[in-house]
Amino acid sequence: MAPMGIRLSPLGMAVFCLLGLGVLYHLYSGFLAGRFAFFMLSEPAAGGPDPPRGSAPAGAVDLRELLAVSVLAAVRGGEEVKRVREGNVLNAKAKGKTREGAEEQLTSGDLLSNRRMFHLLKAAFPAVQINSEERVDTADQETVSWDRSIPEDIKQKIQPTEVPAESVTVWIDPLDATQEYTEDLRQYVTTMVCVAVNGKPVIGVIHKPFSAYTAWAMVDGGSNVKARSSYNEKTPRIIVSRSHAGKVEQVARQTFGNQTVIIPAGGAGYKVLALLDVAEKNQEEADVYIHVTYIKKWDICAGNAVLRALGGHMTTLTGEEISYTGSDGNEGGLIASINMNHKALIEKLPDLEKTSHK
Repeated sequence: MAPMGIRLSPLGMAVFCLLGLGVLYHLYSGFLAGRFAFFMLSEPAAGGPDPPRGSAPAGAVDLRELLAVSVLAAVRGGEEVKRVREGNVLNAKAKGKTREGAEEQLTSGDLLSNRRMFHLLKAAFPAVQINSEERVDTADQETVSWDRSIPEDIKQKIQPTEVPAESVTVWIDPLDATQEYTEDLRQYVTTMVCVAVNGKPVIGVIHKPFSAYTAWAMVDGGSNVKARSSYNEKTPRIIVSRSHAGKVEQVARQTFGNQTVIIPAGGAGYKVLALLDVAEKNQEEADVYIHVTYIKKWDICAGNAVLRALGGHMTTLTGEEISYTGSDGNEGGLIASINMNHKALIEKLPDLEKTSHK
């Protein structure tokens, strides 16, 4: 006997297909609804709040933000410098000798300031090259964050300016005037940050930890400091390193006259501030800053940027611009001035260039 088959009527087939389509519709419509909701939550609504700062295109750096974090880094580093000095826990040791044979000092203040400054800048701008005077221990990953806030004075004076990250080099001096720091000559001590774009210094920050004074400036932007209004170009007051005063004095007085004043001082940051209008009781005033030997770029980059922003000049002793790329040293000495005939000053001091290579 042949097996009996099951036969469905056309009406049954139609009902079965409709049920299948209903199930598929329910599942697919739920998926679409979920995707639509995700899209709506992910996209900012028209007229809604702006995206947070720091959302510059990949590979771009906002110089206004970099200025803000540079100021913060200099201040945070200065806090470490001050804490170590006031606690008298310097742990000073020699780290080597200069080309002139003098011992270079290294203290806990240098290291702790460097640690704080480097990690703050690196966390905020990981794509930017950072050069520092002190070695950074890559195993020491201190977490130092920036809340991306920009001080009001910077907001008011500086417009957002984006540049490619690969064009930026940051120079850190975590403790300028370490020798004077060990001698407790606190007025000379600074922490500094400089930002160079394609080798040209465009942002400079000089902070004095023991008086909480900070000078900053950005080329073609603005500054919180200004140049002094009066200078004596015929018999200038020349500020020099304490160890170089004898080298400069004889030539300078032969050139400008016996009334020329030589001011021995510590720290490149302090010497640049001497050319500016600084409301500091322990800040001396000078017309020209001269350095006659090799000097590291992290010592001078911030001061160079500040002077450029205010219309001043810092060059080698032969008048060449100093590039802040490549090696970390400047071989040609330096002469810095503001609101003076810089070229004329260079022409008056021809013999100092030879001294810079000794």
